[in-house]
Amino acid sequence: MAAISGGKTYHHGDLRNALICAAVDLATEGGPERVVLREAARRVGVSPTAAYRHFDGRGELLRTVRTHAQRLLAEAMERAAAREPGADDPALAAERRVAALCRGYVDFAVDQPGLYRAAFCAPRPAAPDEPAQDRQTPDPELRAFTLLREALEALARTGTPRFGVRPASGAAAWSAVHGLSLLLLEGPLRRLSAQRRNAVVDTTLAMVVTGTRTH
Repeated sequence: MAAISGGKTYHHGDLRNALICAAVDLATEGGPERVVLREAARRVGVSPTAAYRHFDGRGELLRTVRTHAQRLLAEAMERAAAREPGADDPALAAERRVAALCRGYVDFAVDQPGLYRAAFCAPRPAAPDEPAQDRQTPDPELRAFTLLREALEALARTGTPRFGVRPASGAAAWSAVHGLSLLLLEGPLRRLSAQRRNAVVDTTLAMVVTGTRTH
């Protein structure tokens, strides 16, 4: 049993999760650059040697944080869609869901810049002897894309006679919201006031919905 700061202790099997939580906190505070195994160990209150029993180094820890951040991003999108009021018109309801998912994506990036950057960082590849992800488990990295693609497919199924959905519209929508998020975080759009930022987001999301249609 390893003692940690604050008088708490971790039973066998809990230390890995404690290190992940500490690493997620580090990413939240400063992005993927802040994720260091020794610092996570220090925060948990154990020695680096104890931490290395659970992670072979920073790369493995950062991959775990990235997966966690990707899941949080997708969950934020789903919460945003769940808050969207319904509509009697199925096509309108489907359009609102697409826009809400996109807004959830951008809002997560703006509200959690460290985690957002961690979600798309590129740590070293897994070593050949590290366990591979179960092929039956959905890839967290593609979950945000899958949500957008499925929402657009649902829009197409509403049967609105004047619209179809363009091929690769899911990837196009993802590219739009991801690019907008980066511009708001690290590009010239970061200087916008909250009011102007909201206007840009609203306009972009409207373009995402209309731009994926074929007449």
